[in-house]
Amino acid sequence: MTTAYEVLIAFERETGALAQVAGRLGWDQETVMPRGAAAQRGDEMAAMESVLHARRADPRVGEWLAAAEAADGLGEVERANLRHIRRAYDRAVKVPSRLASEIARVTSVAQGTWAEARAADDFAAFAPTLREVLRLKREEGAALSDGGDVYDALLQDYEPGATAAQLTDMFGAMRPRLTRLIDQVRGAEAPAALSGTFDEAAQMALTARIAQTFGYDTTRGRLDKAVHPFSSGSGNDVRITTRTSLTDPFNCLYSTIHETGHASYEQAIAQEYLFTPLGQGVSMGVHESQSRIYENQLGRSRAFTSWLHGQMEEAFGPLGLPDAEAFYRTVNRVHEGYIRTEADELQYNLHVLLRFDLERALISGELEVDDLEDAWNARFQRDFGFAVDRPSNGVLQDVHWSVGLFGYFPTYSLGNVYAGCLHEALREAVPDLDTQLASGDLSGATGWLRENVQRHGGLYEPRETIIRATGKEPSEEPLMRYLETKFGNLYGLD
Repeated sequence: MTTAYEVLIAFERETGALAQVAGRLGWDQETVMPRGAAAQRGDEMAAMESVLHARRADPRVGEWLAAAEAADGLGEVERANLRHIRRAYDRAVKVPSRLASEIARVTSVAQGTWAEARAADDFAAFAPTLREVLRLKREEGAALSDGGDVYDALLQDYEPGATAAQLTDMFGAMRPRLTRLIDQVRGAEAPAALSGTFDEAAQMALTARIAQTFGYDTTRGRLDKAVHPFSSGSGNDVRITTRTSLTDPFNCLYSTIHETGHASYEQAIAQEYLFTPLGQGVSMGVHESQSRIYENQLGRSRAFTSWLHGQMEEAFGPLGLPDAEAFYRTVNRVHEGYIRTEADELQYNLHVLLRFDLERALISGELEVDDLEDAWNARFQRDFGFAVDRPSNGVLQDVHWSVGLFGYFPTYSLGNVYAGCLHEALREAVPDLDTQLASGDLSGATGWLRENVQRHGGLYEPRETIIRATGKEPSEEPLMRYLETKFGNLYGLD
């Protein structure tokens, strides 16, 4: 006899497969979709979301859940699946189908509007669309919050269990140490910057090899170019994108390593979880921990860059730097810049904290879209000490708000915190890590992450995932120690 749990999981697998199809539409839109198809794609995405929402809020799911939750003999995997399905169902039934479909349609079209406004450096052209997206997300948050904090309700889509108050405390502890360290670094002599031009085809060839070095399985994925690098999909179809700059090969290379971290997480999840709630990363914070540890603690380490230096010279010829140590210093050079995704490791979190504070104010109504550009520019001037020169380097640089991802930004810094915890545990577990990295061997590091984090997918809650991997409660302290030690050494601050 088929149990309620078995019926429910079969239904969820179909829903998961349809969600992957919807995700593929998004990948196509970002990479190869013709510009004139934007409005039609919006209707297609709205239709898919209508179908998905109807399945997620289907009354039968509630019935199957109740029966399955009451059954005896449930194992760890069954209980975890039911926990995820219950959370998703309870949220889905609070959001009207009309609203879910309208959000999908508006954000799909808004993405193209944002891209055009960004290219034209014209925030006013995007503002009406952003107002509509914000209105819909406020409505969704109000429906989900049951009278509680609207921003916290939206945050649960990206980091279940987290609250803005908790994150504010964590970020508040980081901020003074970051600003103090940045001020000290700014007063020290900076390493040389990379100069020259770098063939973009050669960049793509090298970055594809580096992705595979970090364990990306290209038989189950592909690498393409997009305006904003991203990873898409799960299981056996996980795609990544990057971008190139003729004068900055690090942009391409480290964007790729970052997205490889995301993709490797999805590819490593146990195959038996495919299309179930456990078959994807458990939260964006944990997801970001993988991309950031790949990019920074591994990819920007002295040991790995000593190997990468040779790969770069093989691809592009002499780099104008005397040795691998100078290359390491150049890779980790602290520099002025406007763009979050191009920020050095030290200043990155200040970019995130700016967005976190502004989007909370937008959702609460303390800040309106008409005042957003001025608020952004004022905060940037205060945090970084120089003025935003144009909207594409400021309020228009990120795609997130155009697609309704309010609550997503803080998970970037939370991911950095998690990465700091994981890096500390990784070095204890793999004492010869630097020797491996210096030979271009990432298997020890990625194998440890795969075993301790990635393969579990959504089996555990986000914080529990980090605690199980490290044996400790997550804290910002390991990340701050790492940054203070690394940049103190690089800039002679010891």
